[in-house]
Amino acid sequence: MTYKKIITIVISLAVSFAAFAQQELTQQADSAYMRDDFKGALSAYTDLQQKYGTSSWLYYNIGNCQYRLGHPGLAIVNYERALRMDPFNDDARTNLEFVNTKITDDPGDRGMFISKTLSAIATSMPANLWASIALASFIIFLGAVAIYIFSSNVRLRKIGFFGGLILVIGCIAANVMASISTKYSTATNEAVVTVPSTLLSTSPRVPKDRTEEAMLLHEGTKIEILDSITTRIDSATVVWYDVRVDNDHRAWIRGSDVTII
Repeated sequence: MTYKKIITIVISLAVSFAAFAQQELTQQADSAYMRDDFKGALSAYTDLQQKYGTSSWLYYNIGNCQYRLGHPGLAIVNYERALRMDPFNDDARTNLEFVNTKITDDPGDRGMFISKTLSAIATSMPANLWASIALASFIIFLGAVAIYIFSSNVRLRKIGFFGGLILVIGCIAANVMASISTKYSTATNEAVVTVPSTLLSTSPRVPKDRTEEAMLLHEGTKIEILDSITTRIDSATVVWYDVRVDNDHRAWIRGSDVTII
């Protein structure tokens, strides 16, 4: 037996063992969840995530466990992460919409209508799918250009010209959507309140009196992070986030009270 064959066999055995161990841990997690052992299931899913990497499916299952354990804020965080990895995860979207109906706060609109619409369209599909659409549009555009240049038929030349114009616009639009989708999937400027309630302040410190109290938020509320600052109280370091709750409300929140999506 040659050295290369030995190496191949060893690698194959290692891969097979890893796949078997992953499958076994997945079955343990699923079984624990079916037995209503949500704490055990959460531990197993988290272990899977740490050992074998994350996925939309894992975030979805972790979100389910968190909700069952009475942590709607963390459930929302994981459903949001699942959708960022796979916008086609309809189960995560359905559960996210359900949990959002259970939270206390109902913030107003955040952002401009046009930007929100573009973002909704862009994030409806993964960035790589938008990129594939852009590439396909460009390839067909080249065909349309060839028809326009080399065809002697007037009707075909018109089809090539106007079709090419539409395709180049579609290619540019798909690239823009891919860029927005990529930015959204890797963004760290959104967070969710993951404590029962938190009092926001008009400055990056605990409110000294009512004049410094901005507003009260409850678990599950989604916020946009605009800036951050680190302060020191005695020997403890505290992170404060400057956040936008909606178009009318902006304040400071303690970093430990939220989880970044």
